[in-house]
Amino acid sequence: MDAGRLSASAPDAPELPLLIRVYGRDRPQLTADLLRLLGDAGAVLEDLEQLVVRERLTLDVLVRLPADEGAVRAAVRAWGADHELRIDFERVEARSRRATLVRHAVTVLGRPLPATALAAVGEAIAGSGGNIDRIVRLATEPVTAYDLVVIAGDVEGMRRALGAVARDHGVDVAVQVNGLERRAKRLVVMDVDSTLIADEVIELLAEEAGQLAEVEAVTGRAMAGELDFEESLRARVRLLAGLDEAAVARARDRIRLTPGARTFVRTLKRLGFTVAIVSGGFTAFTDGLRRELNLDYAYANTLGVLDGRLTGEVEGTVVDRPGKARLLAEIAAAEGVPLSQTVAVGDGANDLDMLAAAGLGIAFNAKPLVRAQADTTVSVPYLDAILFMLGIRGHDVDRVG
Repeated sequence: MDAGRLSASAPDAPELPLLIRVYGRDRPQLTADLLRLLGDAGAVLEDLEQLVVRERLTLDVLVRLPADEGAVRAAVRAWGADHELRIDFERVEARSRRATLVRHAVTVLGRPLPATALAAVGEAIAGSGGNIDRIVRLATEPVTAYDLVVIAGDVEGMRRALGAVARDHGVDVAVQVNGLERRAKRLVVMDVDSTLIADEVIELLAEEAGQLAEVEAVTGRAMAGELDFEESLRARVRLLAGLDEAAVARARDRIRLTPGARTFVRTLKRLGFTVAIVSGGFTAFTDGLRRELNLDYAYANTLGVLDGRLTGEVEGTVVDRPGKARLLAEIAAAEGVPLSQTVAVGDGANDLDMLAAAGLGIAFNAKPLVRAQADTTVSVPYLDAILFMLGIRGHDVDRVG
């Protein structure tokens, strides 16, 4: 295709440009051939968009045509007939108010994602005064995901309505401004327990120490609001006093990565993201995860060890709820990334400050309190499903078996 043949301006062009819409079976060279035909006729290209679904092409070309428009239309029709394509023509406004409106990306994912759920999403958007501009399929595995580009009416009303759709239909819905900030996100910071991994490491250690019931009782008191995170952490670690390092190693060998974790991290790294973990757990586990997954940063609490056995104490400053948010900010500053371009992922109340501080906070299979306060939720058991909330398409995902 010789793009230079389509001129950038034409003072004597007709007032309203012409939309040429092409439908039919896709094959190589169609777009280039049509643009060459229009360029040779002296057309001025104003806009272009193409979509292929299951080898079926929809191509929109907006042009200003020279005075002999009839000849150009006839040539385009003849070209379409030669290739068994349907051609429609329509006069449109050169630039409408619609073109200047802010777009939002509404990402919908589920496993499965029934048509009824997508219909409810469309109704919620329309009911809040919005209009769907474009729909793009992001993925079919391990979940089905779509991005809807929406011109919103009442944005907050749309968010509330879509939240109700998500609850009623058991799907996940995220709403973000569809601008540079979304595409510019470059730092992902994750919780570890029940997020990156499917386990709670304190419970693995408690099983090794024969103290699982006692540790769970302290956890229950914390969840009831009787203890804050640091108090409950120190109380549970005291129950591990005397556990030898061999038992810690056995617990470490038992941790299970969340399904999709390797794919999630590997895809982010290949796309140039910085990936970090901040954990209320322990460096005895996170240091190994950092090496195994090639993570950029890993922060957690340090268990005291003396003569090869746990002392029952936590050394140094505890990584707690405000500490996680502080570490997010420190990592972002070290990487030169504005907080607006960060993503935080977590499941518990200990993650709430971090989720609130990030440009996008994602509650992953989270507690109800966290789901209610996060920017968006992912409730399917695949960590790599978060990629689609970032607008990453399935063909860009670096699958790991």
